[in-house]
Amino acid sequence: MSRALTPAQAQRRYVSLTALRWLPIGLAAPVTVLLATARGLSPADIGLTVAVHGTVTLLLELPTGGLADAVGHRPVLVLSGLLGAAALLLMAVADGVGLFALASAVLGVGRALDSGPLQAWYVDTVHAADPAADVTPGLSRAGGADGLGLALGAALGGLVPLLAADVGSTALALPLLLAAALTLVSVAGVRWLVVPLRTSEASAGRALLAGLRQVPPVVRGTVGLVGRDRVLRSLLAISFLTGTVLTALELLGPLHFADLAGSLAEGSAVSGVVMAVSFGAAGVGSLLAPAARRAARGSVAWVSAASAGCGAAAVVGVALAPGVAVAAVGYALFHLCNGCGWPLRAQLLHEQTTSAQRATTVSATSLALMLGGLLGSLVLTRLAEAAGNPAGLLTSAVAALLIVLVSLRLRPRRPGTPGAARVAALHG
Repeated sequence: MSRALTPAQAQRRYVSLTALRWLPIGLAAPVTVLLATARGLSPADIGLTVAVHGTVTLLLELPTGGLADAVGHRPVLVLSGLLGAAALLLMAVADGVGLFALASAVLGVGRALDSGPLQAWYVDTVHAADPAADVTPGLSRAGGADGLGLALGAALGGLVPLLAADVGSTALALPLLLAAALTLVSVAGVRWLVVPLRTSEASAGRALLAGLRQVPPVVRGTVGLVGRDRVLRSLLAISFLTGTVLTALELLGPLHFADLAGSLAEGSAVSGVVMAVSFGAAGVGSLLAPAARRAARGSVAWVSAASAGCGAAAVVGVALAPGVAVAAVGYALFHLCNGCGWPLRAQLLHEQTTSAQRATTVSATSLALMLGGLLGSLVLTRLAEAAGNPAGLLTSAVAALLIVLVSLRLRPRRPGTPGAARVAALHG
């Protein structure tokens, strides 16, 4: 049986695995749409494959979170990595809508499996060693690691095709192949670094079947917990609104940069650079979260509200910018502010739930994020088509302002209510 990890060891492993998990995603981000276009897919075809990915992830988000709570974190993380690598390899050789849609579906399954278990493993491991330990520094450093991993991956993913320009359109597939290889390295890292918190003498197949039977009651219990807990409801609402804003920036931002730059080609180049810088800014924001909490005298509500207000102003700056430089600064500033608020809200979420439902609750926030993104993709894009990209971006800034109001409800439980003792212990 493996020796239990100390909080410091768990933090180092969590941060390292987070960076390794997001590096391949950053590698694929700059070239996926370009590769599909080079293989003959129209924008409508690409939209269909994205919809397949989103729908599969949405449908599996909560059940797979319950599976992690039932059978353990490591098996689910390994399966997620293997599916992700398979999807990237399939996408690298896909030559039609059907194969790209299949690759997107497999990637969606892997994404749903990956949305909560690693973070839940870290929190549970730390609290198993020290129930009063503060997990915010680890969550903050992990947020910095995923932002920096994405930034490095995006920069490398854009550079690789340029270095292999003489290979032709196949050059666009090279970052996907490299991403698949790094995903397999990540799987090996999970097998090596994630120490299971509980063991079972049952076979893997029987454990999986037993875990699947436990999924429905775990999911029902989590839904009931959210229904009874005002703070959890507020956190889910913030995730929903954040998804709307992020989708607006991801879908309308590149088009807006193209308008400001004067052409789609120049806009694409600008968007790539801005994306990499913004990923890095999100990482820096996460690293600043503990200092922001100290400045706010420990109030998650005030930090979340202030960061959301800053983000809303940044989105307005993107929408009304007279040129590329101002819009780029606003885009990066939003990600900096959003990154600052996330780790503190994540810790608050963990304080409101138990280890038995932790991964499922994390998955619920991811589900809310995707639902907000779905709303943004359906509504804000149509508004932008009718009234211009700035109109869609300004509407998303209203969603960011709503986060300010909801954040003010993120107050700790009053002494004497269920869970107050555990919250007090966590805060010392």
